[in-house]
Amino acid sequence: MGKSGRKVPGLNSSSTADISFILLIFFLVTTSMDTDTGLSRRLPEWDPNAEEQEVKIKERNVMVVNVNKANEIWVKNGVINKQIEVSELKDLAKEFIANPNDNVNLPVKEDYEVPGFRTIVTTVKHVISLQTDRSTNYEVYFKVQNELTKAYNELRDEWCKQVLGKGWDDCTEDEKTYAKGMYPSKISEAEPKQYGSAALAQ
Repeated sequence: MGKSGRKVPGLNSSSTADISFILLIFFLVTTSMDTDTGLSRRLPEWDPNAEEQEVKIKERNVMVVNVNKANEIWVKNGVINKQIEVSELKDLAKEFIANPNDNVNLPVKEDYEVPGFRTIVTTVKHVISLQTDRSTNYEVYFKVQNELTKAYNELRDEWCKQVLGKGWDDCTEDEKTYAKGMYPSKISEAEPKQYGSAALAQ
């Protein structure tokens, strides 16, 4: 007997996609999922006075030293805003950095732990912002830099004599590190700009 030439009909898969979709919906509905929950903490109410106080603190921590295109030196901090001679800069910087009288308009004094030494009270967050004009004379610029460096060096030497009983030159490397921690160098230099002849006089 010969084989039948009739073809076996193929499996109808036209509804496979529909079945898969129905199964997907079923599992999504019946499966439980972990959901993240927020912390049960109530945020404090906004206090505009606190924000204003924070701005004042940041302002008092910064002293701007501006050398304009006329090579005039202007100093602005929480106490002064005026033109000065380069010979006056060192003492003004020392008073700003150390804030010896705890002036409320000069940098905030706070506890700071010097690594390997002890906790001291200092103006660790102070910043001296040095700004120059593109036309500023290099000689004047270096004189300003030297006066600021002298301010830090003298403060560290005075601290060594007062606390350690000896001058900076006689201190060990560790002791010098402690003095630098007391008065860390915080000179920030902005990119030279065209400030004009009286940039801070306002």
